[in-house]
Amino acid sequence: MERRQGRRTGLRGGSGGAARRSDRAAGFTAVMAAGCALAVLTAGPSWALWPGPRPDPRSAPRTDLRAAPLSPATVPSDSDLEVVRLDPEAAPPGGTTTIHAFVANRGPDPTASPFTVIVTLPDGVTPEGPYFPANCEELGGGQRVRCVFEPGLKERRSATALVPVRLSPGLPTGTLTGGSVAVHSPDDRDERNNRQPFDLTVVETAAGS
Repeated sequence: MERRQGRRTGLRGGSGGAARRSDRAAGFTAVMAAGCALAVLTAGPSWALWPGPRPDPRSAPRTDLRAAPLSPATVPSDSDLEVVRLDPEAAPPGGTTTIHAFVANRGPDPTASPFTVIVTLPDGVTPEGPYFPANCEELGGGQRVRCVFEPGLKERRSATALVPVRLSPGLPTGTLTGGSVAVHSPDDRDERNNRQPFDLTVVETAAGS
């Protein structure tokens, strides 16, 4: 009886060892399967385990900013601003006249950025507002006046800054030089025509004035 019981015990022990080996094999298989799945997720495209039709990679959003087109706000226009010379009307010593800072757009595009007009005055002449446009301001102790125009000046259209000035009472009659009008714009492709001088003629005071 003891021998038979020992045999039965040995059989039960053998069965338990097989079960443990089976469990270890199953665990190893599960680990290998998980490792393979991780390898696929790591090495393959994001849709490698997609549970349906693969999406078209061409429809994915673009992430290469270098290849993306610039927005209209960042693209300079192909415009060419030109200062057209206009000499102001003559004035007597102590009198007033107006500087017409005349700027034209040669095109072909409208201006896409604000542009700045700078009026430089001859010696003996001081600015005296109001100005046009209203944002004009004096610089350099009144020797210059700066005016800013908004974008949108079309081809073959013009903009004019109006700067009233007063002549010093002690000025002799004759021609005052040294005045100029200049325009500056980040869109301008040709700066050779961005500045023009002007002359201001000082005349005798009219009788009875």
